[in-house]
Amino acid sequence: MSQNFKDSLHLPKTDFPMKANLAKREPEFLSFWKERDIYGKLMQEREHAPLFVLHDGPPYANGNIHIGTAFNKILKDLIPKYKWMRGFRAPYVPGWDTHGLPIELRVLKDEGLSKDDVSPAELRTRCTAYAMKYLDVQRNEFKRLGVLGDWDAPYVTFEPEYEASQLGVFAEMVDKGLVYKGHKPVFWCVDCQTALAAAEIEYEDEVSPSIFVAYPLKDVATRFDVLGGKDVSVVIWTTTPWTLPASMAVALHPEYTYVFAPAEDSRVFLLAKELVPQFVTATKLSLQDPLLTCTGKELEGLFAEHPFYGERSVPLVLADYVLLDQGTGCVHTAPGHGVEDFETGIRYGLEIFNPVDDRGFFLEGTPLVGGLSLEKGAERVLGVLRGNGRLLGVGKVKHSYPHCWRCKNPVIFRSTKQWFVSVAAFKEATLEEIAHVRWVPAWGEERITNMVRDRSDWCISRQRIWGVPIPAFVCEECGQLVVSPDRVRRVQEKVRLMGSNIWWENSPEELVGDLAVCPSCESRKLRKETDIMDVWFDSGVSHRAVLETRPELQWPADLYLEGSDQHRGWFQTSLLTSVATRGKAPYRSVLTHGFIVDGEGRKMSKSLGNVIFPQEVIDAYGADVLRLWVASTDYRNDVRISQKIIDNLVESYRRIRNTARFLLGNLNGFDPKKHMVPMEKLVVMDRWILSRLQQVIRKATEGFENYEFHIPTYVIHQFCVNEVSSLFLDVSKDRLYADREDDLGRRSCQTALWELLRGLTRLVAPILSFTAEEIWQSMRRLDPDLEESVFLASWPEESASLQDEALQSEWDEILSVRAAVVRALERARSAGAIGHSLDAAVRISPSEAGKTIPHGNEEEFWNTLCIVSAFSCVKDLPEDAFLDEETGIRVSVVRAKGEKCPRCWKYAVPTDDRGLCSRCASVLDSGN
Repeated sequence: MSQNFKDSLHLPKTDFPMKANLAKREPEFLSFWKERDIYGKLMQEREHAPLFVLHDGPPYANGNIHIGTAFNKILKDLIPKYKWMRGFRAPYVPGWDTHGLPIELRVLKDEGLSKDDVSPAELRTRCTAYAMKYLDVQRNEFKRLGVLGDWDAPYVTFEPEYEASQLGVFAEMVDKGLVYKGHKPVFWCVDCQTALAAAEIEYEDEVSPSIFVAYPLKDVATRFDVLGGKDVSVVIWTTTPWTLPASMAVALHPEYTYVFAPAEDSRVFLLAKELVPQFVTATKLSLQDPLLTCTGKELEGLFAEHPFYGERSVPLVLADYVLLDQGTGCVHTAPGHGVEDFETGIRYGLEIFNPVDDRGFFLEGTPLVGGLSLEKGAERVLGVLRGNGRLLGVGKVKHSYPHCWRCKNPVIFRSTKQWFVSVAAFKEATLEEIAHVRWVPAWGEERITNMVRDRSDWCISRQRIWGVPIPAFVCEECGQLVVSPDRVRRVQEKVRLMGSNIWWENSPEELVGDLAVCPSCESRKLRKETDIMDVWFDSGVSHRAVLETRPELQWPADLYLEGSDQHRGWFQTSLLTSVATRGKAPYRSVLTHGFIVDGEGRKMSKSLGNVIFPQEVIDAYGADVLRLWVASTDYRNDVRISQKIIDNLVESYRRIRNTARFLLGNLNGFDPKKHMVPMEKLVVMDRWILSRLQQVIRKATEGFENYEFHIPTYVIHQFCVNEVSSLFLDVSKDRLYADREDDLGRRSCQTALWELLRGLTRLVAPILSFTAEEIWQSMRRLDPDLEESVFLASWPEESASLQDEALQSEWDEILSVRAAVVRALERARSAGAIGHSLDAAVRISPSEAGKTIPHGNEEEFWNTLCIVSAFSCVKDLPEDAFLDEETGIRVSVVRAKGEKCPRCWKYAVPTDDRGLCSRCASVLDSGN
């Protein structure tokens, strides 16, 4: 009867489960990190280490996190964890942006109120509670992602200390003459009823009316005789007919060529020569050869008649921004409804006329359109133009149009009195600072440079309640605007003690004391400003409110990291406030990532049904799968996610986990303090795999240093799958399972396994944080002296003694030979000559005469590497032997002689009646 030798084998044994069950296990490690205060211990142990500060851009405390915010937070988390393990002190202080319109509107909507139904103080109290509720929701969701940081002491923009710092920055800007209140066109949302900054604008496609309108030219014959007695009109084109009531001029480019072209009905139209064909196509008018050709500058100073306000004279003016991409080259100019129009109006002394109120209705008393909405007003304008014959063409055009980032509705340009920061005063200094920053990817520098170069002054006022007040006053006697650094600082100190609600609760005298007086007329009747600051100003001063006030941080930050939309948002507003007050950028490096799209590259939307929620991924697969997704992407482009991508990630994760499980299982009974084999005595295969590990450490480290996280993720995964699992572990099973427990070859292999496990676990720790901790705690059962947490361990350093280039080159050749043997074995298996590779005896001959096979005379080396029972190198093989085309090596595969050992399954001549091979008999006879 045959014996069962299974119990005599050293089979893998570990309590590290094959099934990850991450959704259940991960919260246990969150509790472990919290109970052991791992973040606090990192701060303590690295107290005197070099500092690295990644400054967190504050998410808005409104609703649950989505896949984009999850991606952003995980991407950030990779960096401090890596830096901690590299020996830096890398504090991560999360923050939240809490003021602003979205929360104010949500509170009013949820409670069925308008802002006139409740006192400012009460509304602000309710907004605070709402923001705090979702701050806690998001904090728990971010922690569930495995993000390590100071979650108990985040920075929050509604906290009095933060608000006071913000007012301090405002005071400095006032002191430098950078803040003013002026009448300028700004983006205005009629739904939210507030001004918007450029950073709060999103551009979406919009279908608008496209109209061509004739403005009759007066006295044009006094300049051009050929036009005497003609009915002449300049033709404008617009997509915003509602702005025509505010039309005050027509702008022409000074260098373009314009023509006076007669139509069949004897009317003469002035427009750019290059655009005549487009005009004819759009209006169906037939134009004849021009009566006159001239440049735009020859037309300056002529006057036209407004198309429906006959009493209004409209001058022809010059402007370089006029283009020839569409229209007529003649641009109707409404200084109250556009920045460029406004600037032209200032140059030419035009009236800055804005007949539109906060709600998007024409002011009562506005001729023709008074009291109408913009839409109804535009309809009436078109009706009048049709009636008087001045509407030459009507169509539709699809174009990119500004929308409010909050309510997603189209916005308008509207001239109102607003508070501004004079960016023009420090724009050149800002552009110089951009060049001193490291931008990742590099194209970010050009992007933000263009945005800053082209931007206008920053509108920082909002007509709402929930925010930091603009601490200014108006004299009720003389109308003087009263704002000064000393008054702002008085308010600042009050806010530091009591919070910004005090602005709405206290009188001017209580706020600024003896400074509550008009410097112009000395009246003490002051009225408080009612506007609040732009929330981008709130977050834009975080470098001052956080980096300069938290003792564990430093100014400037080493890194800012957000989505690419923040070149016009937080990156830019932080830069502006920093250069304005400190003369320097608030960051040394800026990293940007793309947007999240589905597997087909489409934007996620509920209507498409392609939205993936991070909470659902975590519940189904665990946060480590999300973390693997983040780390495996090239974030410089838009980032894709879909169920198929998740399924592939789950498979990749499973392979890495199974590699760790096999390593742990075969380290059962191994004591690193007793059983480690000195490096110089390691088996050559073990020295090779550890040399390969050094290359992986180098590439992974370079990837982390360059913020190219997909490189270490790919390198680690490929190493685990191709070299560790499929090769090294596979061919090492025989010595691990069947050799004596303390055999040098087995202990050599276990030494390599331990070094692989220590190295790989630390390499994946920033990425697969939960799994790395789980592995590390299993390792601590083998070596209790390991650090308490994997994050308290040091990053693996590349070992010069283990890096062996000559050995690598030799093994490249060895693996090439092995690949040829594997192909021959597969061919023999397909032909039915063998079943398992251990059934085989292999002979090979080199590809060239005189060439040798590395270790060719070491049969046991090749038996192990190819998992066969016999191996030999010979000079020649018969012509019918398998010729491997890739290497030129001939391989002969036949069934091995002898009998199958019942313990190791190798074929050999039995040594005794148990049928064992000599090795297995020796192991059992020695007591295993």
